[in-house]
Amino acid sequence: MLNNNHRVAVWMEGSLDDDYGKMGISAMRYLDNEIVCVIDSTHSGKLIPEVMPIIEKNILIVDSLEKAQSMGASVLVMGVLTSGGVLPDHWEVTIIKALKLGLSLVNGLHVNLNDKYSKYIVDKENQWIWDTRTPQFIPKIGSGQAMQLNNKRVLMIGTDMAAGKMTTGLELYSYLKKKGINSGFVATGQVGITVTGKGIPLDAYKLDYACGAVQHAVMQEKDKDVVIVEGQGSILHPGSTATLPLMRGACPTHMILCHLAHNNSLRSPDWVKIPNLLSFIKLNEELANVLDTYTNSKVVGVSLNTSRLNDEEAKSYILKVETETGLPAADVIRFGGEKLFKKIIE
Repeated sequence: MLNNNHRVAVWMEGSLDDDYGKMGISAMRYLDNEIVCVIDSTHSGKLIPEVMPIIEKNILIVDSLEKAQSMGASVLVMGVLTSGGVLPDHWEVTIIKALKLGLSLVNGLHVNLNDKYSKYIVDKENQWIWDTRTPQFIPKIGSGQAMQLNNKRVLMIGTDMAAGKMTTGLELYSYLKKKGINSGFVATGQVGITVTGKGIPLDAYKLDYACGAVQHAVMQEKDKDVVIVEGQGSILHPGSTATLPLMRGACPTHMILCHLAHNNSLRSPDWVKIPNLLSFIKLNEELANVLDTYTNSKVVGVSLNTSRLNDEEAKSYILKVETETGLPAADVIRFGGEKLFKKIIE
């Protein structure tokens, strides 16, 4: 895996401005490693803020792996994800070329690249492929053990996939660290694992082990005053089974709802309408608490992605959500998250 000495290039070909680039975007935003360049031939020659104003780092965009290597990159983060984590056939050329150039790879797909491509590694001592979505252990069956802890456990939940759960969690983690609060972050997906260097690829565990995997990761942080648990999926989505294992494994004391401000339905399938947010919040609380059987978990705020709204529209929408839910709401990237995050430490 990554260490502080590794200099990183982020491969973002064709996905700098879409949802599939979230792994690379998060790497640029949160990795402590030096990012020497981003690879995307469609924007070559520009600096990242010219394409993505939310990232203030002046990282150069280049058009080739060779250029990245010449700039000193030793690790290539595959920053583009795919639906279902499958490996597109046309990516093979890039993977083989990167390995033959001596670059190590960080892979966030479900496909294990070591199995097929490790034979192309040229430096057996210093070069590697990190398949972040490969489980590292078989956990015990979940037992609700986290309920015995006296700390705060904050779970991100969402109205949809890719609604900002990971970003909100990492922003909250950064906020708490700056405040000097003893806090931990439980990564449950490939992006969080890449950024923090540890965690569980929840969607790669067999369903029977999912609750136990979350519980194991949360219990490893038991000495922390606040534990942030990266959310996955949504109870609204017909293709998602991730929310319940997160609730049972973490036994959260607090939750933050994440929502795409411009969406009234799921992106896919779009016939599934997003219900009234207050009703959806109450449903999640009831599911987490199960008639007071589990920890009394409350949603304390709403994190909104307002990127498709102008400033006036965004502020109006935030106010609308606050009025409808009676909770603080904010776009934590655009306007900062203190309004939400201070509820965790009150």
